[in-house]
Amino acid sequence: MSVVTPSAVSRGNLAERLDLIVAPVFAFLLAVVGGAVWLYSDIDGTTTAILAPEKIQNQLVQTMILGFASSALVIIVAIPIGIAVTRRGLPRLKNFLVDTLGLAQALPAYGLIVIFFSWFGAGINTVIMALAVFSLLPVLRNTIVGLEQVDQAVIEAGRGMGYTKRQVLFEIELPLAVPIIIAGIRTAIVINIGMAALAFLVGGGGLGETINSGLKLDRSPAILIGAVLVAIMALVFDFLGAVAQRYLKPKGM
Repeated sequence: MSVVTPSAVSRGNLAERLDLIVAPVFAFLLAVVGGAVWLYSDIDGTTTAILAPEKIQNQLVQTMILGFASSALVIIVAIPIGIAVTRRGLPRLKNFLVDTLGLAQALPAYGLIVIFFSWFGAGINTVIMALAVFSLLPVLRNTIVGLEQVDQAVIEAGRGMGYTKRQVLFEIELPLAVPIIIAGIRTAIVINIGMAALAFLVGGGGLGETINSGLKLDRSPAILIGAVLVAIMALVFDFLGAVAQRYLKPKGM
């Protein structure tokens, strides 16, 4: 049995603290960059129209909905599948799913959205499904890894105490796997927020509309501010994931 030394715990605590600091710092720096672009760039009437507050607000809400909905769909699908394939007798299915989803993630997000558009037509639901498929692998893989890394001695101890298979899963395996699973969820959310910028291609809205308008009308400030807003939103959600990862894990880990 491995022994956790005080120095290892200290390094882990330092890594956690840095994890909670880095995203806010980068978000702040990006906000400064966006503010400087707005204040010191040549903002004409066209750029002002692109960056109209009501438009930006609507696009922020749309991007948030896309990120939340697709990530929720991933969680609902990937975690139960990850649990199922780690039960005895399903190693081939596990390998098949990981390999297949790896191929799906290797596709460009643009291509995946277009494929779903050809199947389901335009709209926000099409984008949500495409993003969910694109980001399914990190959550599924981390669920599998998190459950498989639980010490078998701990599981056997639970069984020796009379725990049923269900109790072992929900009271031992899943709690111990929580940090790794949440790390996968964080990755999925960041992917979904970033890829949501492509939602405008199939009528899904989002901040990609601002970036696209800036590209079409050759307005660099609009492009940069749109990209900065997407990055800040991704960093904010990554920070929230880091908070959840720290406080939802079992005490003593």
